[in-house]
Amino acid sequence: MRDARHSIERIKEVFFAFLVLGLTSFGGPIAHLGYFRAEFVTRRRWLSEADYADLVALCQFLPGPASSQVGFALGLLRGGGWGAAAAWTAFTLPSALVLVLFASGAASFDGPVSEGILHGLKVAAVAIVAHAVWGMAHKLCPDQRRAGIALAAVLIVVLIGGPAGMIAAILAGAVGGMLLCRDSAYRDQVRQDQGDPLSRDLHFPVSRRAARIAAVCFVTLLIGLPGLAWVSSSPVLSMADAFYRAGALVFGGGHVVLPLLESEVVQSGWVTPDSFLAGYGAAQAVPGPLFTFAAYLGTEMGALSVPLLGAALALIMIFLPGLALLVAVLPFWNGFRRLERVQALMRGANAAVVGILGAALYQPVWTSVVVGPHEFALALVGFLLLSVWKWPAWAVVAILALGGIVITLS
Repeated sequence: MRDARHSIERIKEVFFAFLVLGLTSFGGPIAHLGYFRAEFVTRRRWLSEADYADLVALCQFLPGPASSQVGFALGLLRGGGWGAAAAWTAFTLPSALVLVLFASGAASFDGPVSEGILHGLKVAAVAIVAHAVWGMAHKLCPDQRRAGIALAAVLIVVLIGGPAGMIAAILAGAVGGMLLCRDSAYRDQVRQDQGDPLSRDLHFPVSRRAARIAAVCFVTLLIGLPGLAWVSSSPVLSMADAFYRAGALVFGGGHVVLPLLESEVVQSGWVTPDSFLAGYGAAQAVPGPLFTFAAYLGTEMGALSVPLLGAALALIMIFLPGLALLVAVLPFWNGFRRLERVQALMRGANAAVVGILGAALYQPVWTSVVVGPHEFALALVGFLLLSVWKWPAWAVVAILALGGIVITLS
């Protein structure tokens, strides 16, 4: 009885923590990773800096929405399967509901006050990402070798760009870690630098049998849905197939899924180009994962008689492949991480993650938001509130949203 009560309390904790993030985490997937770090590494201390960076690196390798996969894994770590469901639901539902309302013509983002709030929330994302880069660099790049790997990752992302650049940077960081971070003296130094008592095996409650089932389901749906949709000519199956493939074949998440969805729903005639672009613009203005754009498209497509059911089907199908792949990998993750060579590999990959976040802090986070001295000052206030005064992220978001109104109205 006590264990059941403890489990329920943890699930509630997970749900409300992610609900706050689902309502306040503007700025896209890189900013979301910063919000997660501030809340679950720095404030709640659910896991160590190194463990969090390992998890981020893993999710960057997998197709699907990386930030949502990290959030799902954090919920799983804290509250088991129901915790994972609570984390995903709470983080995803707010923006999905707003986009469904927008598709129904019941939501508007016009007006100077609304524009000011959105502007301030985007500046808050700058502060959140800057704080994450600063903290992770201190923990994960404390020496010349790993700082060099992070710098190389920045150069790779700048030169190549897009999700291919991010994957190439992590691969290069992994190779750099294998070459530079393996000698015994260096391992002793790393233990001293990262002597975090929270660093340990991450015990995700997923059995190997469940992982195999998840892997089989992923492959079966990826291969089977196109055939079923072709044979039956059912609009529901065609819709499920389109969104599942979009979620299964995209690396980097977020904006990268745009051309895949456009080819599926616009070129097929389900959604007009103007409606598609209007919904994508609305998706930029709401918190949470950009994949919730699927809820808008599901409402617009009208494949089901009840638009809300179409939104739910599109939303579930676009997230399902990435989450299924994550479940398939997690039971083998601790054993993989314990290998000495892999530990060196992960040190380099984690340093590369810092470089990727640093590059993203400049483009697109900084360049798209900080357009003048007012935005710079507001972002600096947010950064200092987080790093010096240790304010929680949600409070900083609220303050900077008010600052955005002042900037817009002045």
